[in-house]
Amino acid sequence: MKSKRTASSRGGQQVMRVGDMEKMSLEQLKAVKEQADIDVNLLQDSLNNIRTAAARLEIASTALGDLSLRPQGKKMLVPLTASLYVPGTLDDADKVLVDIGTGYFVEKTMAEGKDYCERKINLLKSNFDQLIECN
Repeated sequence: MKSKRTASSRGGQQVMRVGDMEKMSLEQLKAVKEQADIDVNLLQDSLNNIRTAAARLEIASTALGDLSLRPQGKKMLVPLTASLYVPGTLDDADKVLVDIGTGYFVEKTMAEGKDYCERKINLLKSNFDQLIECN
């Protein structure tokens, strides 16, 4: 037996009234709860992913600042992965490679690299705020 749902729309999501829920069977209420749990978990995962990405970009921005202070010819360890570093020498501190996604890198000046990081951080913070508002 299907229950008629009266739902209002808020931000593309359906909002159920308490009166509608009181008329539902136990199975229907369980289904609503399961869907709500899925939605909450998805939202939490999205928030965590945004926090992680913003933290990585802040670390990258800080690293760019530190890199610009090092003299040319300075020996250093270069990260190839999160746990693999190889010895290297700083050749030109004014040019950096920026990972723009899906394996593509773009050469930018140090200032452009920092600006890119800041713009991405601001975008992520805006997305984070929008997700919080939906809650």
